[in-house]
Amino acid sequence: RVQLVESGGGSVQVGGSLRLSCAGSGYTFSSATMGWFRQAPGKEREGVAAISGGGAKSYYTDSVKGRFTISRDNAKSTVYLQMNSLKPEDTAVYYCAAVLRRSGEWNVWTSYGYWGQGTQVTVSS
Repeated sequence: RVQLVESGGGSVQVGGSLRLSCAGSGYTFSSATMGWFRQAPGKEREGVAAISGGGAKSYYTDSVKGRFTISRDNAKSTVYLQMNSLKPEDTAVYYCAAVLRRSGEWNVWTSYGYWGQGTQVTVSS
């Protein structure tokens, strides 16, 4: 069965960095578009970044452009989200998501069929 396991969350001060990892199993990892979403309390789930199966295409929401970088290592079946210059508004639970044949928009959560359990990121001032 498909499993996505995130790691790397935690607490950091403003301006700090974190790297999230998501290990996928149970499917052909290199065929899947992988996305990172986040959800803060009382807010809707938001698409943060996504990357195509081969890694050639990546997408970012405007608020993280220039600060976050999504990457993947298909040999390790792992996708990463490097987060730099973190701000308090980045505080949220971050989820990894996968879709084998994406037909919807990268930043719409219903475009993805598989989800990780989430990892908390807290940025304090």
